[in-house]
Amino acid sequence: MMSYFSSRLSSQAARIERGNGLISRGFTLIEVMVVVVILAILATIVVPKIMDRPDDARIAKAKQDIRAIDSALQLYKLDNLTYPTTDQGLEALVKPPANAKNWRQGGYLDRLPIDPWNNPYQYLSPGQHGAFDVYSLGADGQPGGTGADADIGNWQEEGGATNTGN
Repeated sequence: MMSYFSSRLSSQAARIERGNGLISRGFTLIEVMVVVVILAILATIVVPKIMDRPDDARIAKAKQDIRAIDSALQLYKLDNLTYPTTDQGLEALVKPPANAKNWRQGGYLDRLPIDPWNNPYQYLSPGQHGAFDVYSLGADGQPGGTGADADIGNWQEEGGATNTGN
């Protein structure tokens, strides 16, 4: 009786090992090569598109920061009836200038953002494009330029900045 059970168990174990062949089969070299070729094709298509995206992300971040600074400047003007001067700069949004009698407790920004290329944002009041200009000099840190090197300013925002001087 014992031998019957042990032979029965060993035949079931053999069937489990053989199964339908999927358990012990693995991948053939051809299948692996097909996957590698497909991944290589996808990489040649996707990688160039991804490589350009960091500049797009930095530009979008700069535009977002400029909108936030623009809004803070509008609040500053509501309280103080004027924008900070160029000499006071954007620092007037985080530390009270001497002549701002109605400066909001806690300021208008927690801290001044730095542009995505680790340069301070520029500020002019009065601006060349409106009541004030807030801008980044872009990736190269120089005026002008194209692409990621181009200046990014509140005057370029469609419907974003409210730089009208009113």
